[in-house]
Amino acid sequence: MKSKRVLGSIELSIAAVIWGAMFVVVKIVVDEVHPIQLVWLEYLISLVFLIGYSVIKGEKWHINWPDLKLIFWIGIIGNTISLVAQEMGTGLSNAQTGSVITSTIPAFMIIFGWLILKERLDKVKIFSVIIAILGVVMIVGLKMTGSNVVMGVMLLVLTAITWALMSVLVKKVKTYSSLQITIMSTVVAVVTLTPFILSDTASLTSINFLDPKVIFSLLYIGAVSTAVAYVMWNKGLKVISASSSGLFYLIQPIVGSFLGWLLLGEQISVGFIIGSAMILASVWISVKFDDSDEEALASAGSLN
Repeated sequence: MKSKRVLGSIELSIAAVIWGAMFVVVKIVVDEVHPIQLVWLEYLISLVFLIGYSVIKGEKWHINWPDLKLIFWIGIIGNTISLVAQEMGTGLSNAQTGSVITSTIPAFMIIFGWLILKERLDKVKIFSVIIAILGVVMIVGLKMTGSNVVMGVMLLVLTAITWALMSVLVKKVKTYSSLQITIMSTVVAVVTLTPFILSDTASLTSINFLDPKVIFSLLYIGAVSTAVAYVMWNKGLKVISASSSGLFYLIQPIVGSFLGWLLLGEQISVGFIIGSAMILASVWISVKFDDSDEEALASAGSLN
């Protein structure tokens, strides 16, 4: 049981690091590729790797309608709405704001874990949610000048809510592996986004696919950030409770902020530091007093 928890923690940590860097990559390429086209392309690329890995691994597929319905909603909520909102929100704001606002995901996971998974919700967790929300206000409240920035922040908050809901729904899928969940939810996203792509083919054909910046960004977002990170995140969620798994989002804003400062010249303000500290404190508090991981480990063990 303990080894599973350690492995799950490592998988969640790697996924968070990859996603933290992704905010910088998106900021670099979003002027060249429209957000909807970017998400659609990254999913097509990721499916090549995911399906290939599934064939090599010899995954056995089956039909389970209750789980398939859940995976459909995972694809719509997490793979489609959340990712499109994230790319658009990051493009309208900046990499730092994107990575830190989405680090409120743990707070929303606590709420959805309580509502959907019936995980215990106590005063400490409620307090941590309030601190996280105030942390977001500290970060973006002094910067919300211009309609684009305001819209970017709203989209990033939507990203956090939908991603948290998706992460909780993944824990309810019982008969499919993490790889299978990732493949099927990605297919749902591709099918959902394709009509939007066909209605605006000019945006797709205008992309310079020979530009090294575009090539690198698509490969990173598609193969690494989507294919690798999604599978690791979904595997980690199987053995770590919804409340505790949020802890690993602490890594994401740190990586995103550091790379945004290092590569994009984004400034780190006092409000940003205070707000980030409040968010980190809120998640630490919620995990520090959470004892539901044993239940998650027991559940995971019973399925193996």
